[in-house]
Amino acid sequence: MSNATQPVELDGKDLPAYCPNPAMPLWSSHPRVFLDFKHGEAKCPYCGTQYKLKPGTEVGHH
Repeated sequence: MSNATQPVELDGKDLPAYCPNPAMPLWSSHPRVFLDFKHGEAKCPYCGTQYKLKPGTEVGHH
């Protein structure tokens, strides 16, 4: 599974964000989990992939 050292950067068009993300290969699939960003960062509980929001990205309230 993808556990890259560099976080995956997301912006507003990528929200709501989930993992596995669309760029991940099929073999690395796990159940889809929506990410909860705290201080602009989130970590997938399944594969450990790190995500961060690009500077200036605002998380909308649903």
